[in-house]
Amino acid sequence: MDIATIIGIIIGLAALIGGFLWDGGEIGGLMQLTAALIVFGGTFAAVMISFPMRRLKTIPRALKLAFTTSNANTEQLIEDIVDMATMARREGVLSLEKKIIDHSDLYLREGIQLVVDGTEQEMIKQIMEYEMDATQQKYDNYAKIFESAGGYAPTMGIIGTVMGLIHVLGSLTEPTALGPSIALAFTATLYGVASANLIFLPIASKIKARGEDDISRMEMLLEGVLSIQNGNHPMLVRRKMESFMTDIHSEAPSSSSSASTSFMEKDL
Repeated sequence: MDIATIIGIIIGLAALIGGFLWDGGEIGGLMQLTAALIVFGGTFAAVMISFPMRRLKTIPRALKLAFTTSNANTEQLIEDIVDMATMARREGVLSLEKKIIDHSDLYLREGIQLVVDGTEQEMIKQIMEYEMDATQQKYDNYAKIFESAGGYAPTMGIIGTVMGLIHVLGSLTEPTALGPSIALAFTATLYGVASANLIFLPIASKIKARGEDDISRMEMLLEGVLSIQNGNHPMLVRRKMESFMTDIHSEAPSSSSSASTSFMEKDL
């Protein structure tokens, strides 16, 4: 579970509601089912019209990306690639077939299998880059659904407000009820703007961030696969892999160097 997403939404709602109550408002003034129906029902309908059903079916998976953390252990992937580079130099790339068959990372597994099968390097790079492009497109498609919801919600809020004002102007025979009725009408705008900027658009941004992390991981694995095929020394392979993780490279250079040296000594 991604705690940051949940905490962010809670803090945002608490700030909005807390500020309203602090200024003397009443919580009941924010609870308007009619406004919620217009904004969220209208937004959902607009999204359904905008995308085909096959895209709408991906919403649960997109939400899972926003509210859960990745299972990929990048540090372990680096160690696995370095181990494979060592084994390939000692026993040949064919020895990697048994090692990779049960690996948890499908992208790495497919890349090493291409190396084992004797596929040319340019072809390996092309195939794996196609997979990266497909992955990037997948994340973009997920994010676009929530971006569109973030665009429709404020508009639906304005529509709800206009409808409320039409109702108010049609009831001018009761001047004492104008104030509460106008306040009720503007609740729809609040729902639309708040949901767009606190839920829909942030979720789209989180999905894009997840996609960037996944693409970076795939780029690292592609470089590792090509390095193994080229027969690069494990120390060089580790350096290449860690260049994709600047935070680790800067925090613990000594440990990386010592580990690389040990691989060199074993390989020699």
